[in-house]
Amino acid sequence: MGQLGRAAHREVGEDGVVSDTRSPVAYPEPLQDLLDTFATFDDPSERAQVLISFADAFKPVPPEVATRPFGKDHLVPACESEAYVWARLQPDGTMDLYFAVENPSGISAKALAVMLTKTLSGLTPAEIATVSPEIVERLFRQNISMGKGMGLMSMVGAVRTLAQRAQGIESKPASPVACPE
Repeated sequence: MGQLGRAAHREVGEDGVVSDTRSPVAYPEPLQDLLDTFATFDDPSERAQVLISFADAFKPVPPEVATRPFGKDHLVPACESEAYVWARLQPDGTMDLYFAVENPSGISAKALAVMLTKTLSGLTPAEIATVSPEIVERLFRQNISMGKGMGLMSMVGAVRTLAQRAQGIESKPASPVACPE
C-alpha cells in the first residue's frame, strides 16, 4: 500500500478510469480513491464511524427532481431502507445522481447514497456504468447483514442501470428503476 488513499497497484487510463492492476475491474478515479481509502481501515469500529459520517452528510432528493409520494419506478428493489434513485443528464453529457432514503434508520443506505453521489455525479454515463455492486463489500465489509448488503448492491445496480439506459443500453435483467426524461 502506498500513501493514504492510493493503492500501490493503480493505473490511470487515458479516459480517466482508474484500474487496480490486481483486479480486472476498473472504476472512475473518484470512486477508486474512496475504495483505496476504505482499504486502509482495518478496525471495524473506525470503518463504522466513517460510514456514519457519510450518512450524516446525506441530503434528500431536491424537490425540483422529485417530490413525495415517489414513483415506484424509482424504488430500489430489495432495499430494506426504501431507497429511491434518480439520474439527470446534464447538457455537457454528464449525469447527476439523486437519492431518497425513506427509512430514518437507513444509515447504510444513506452512507452509500452520499458516496455514490460524491464519486459518480458529474461523470459520463459510460463511466458510471463501469461500477459493479461488488463495491459494497469493499466499502462496508462485515459491517452489514446479508439482507442489507443485497439492498445496497441493488442501489449500485440501479445506478448502473440508469447509466446504461442513458447510453441507450438496456441492461439484462432490467431493473424497475427508470431514467427520467
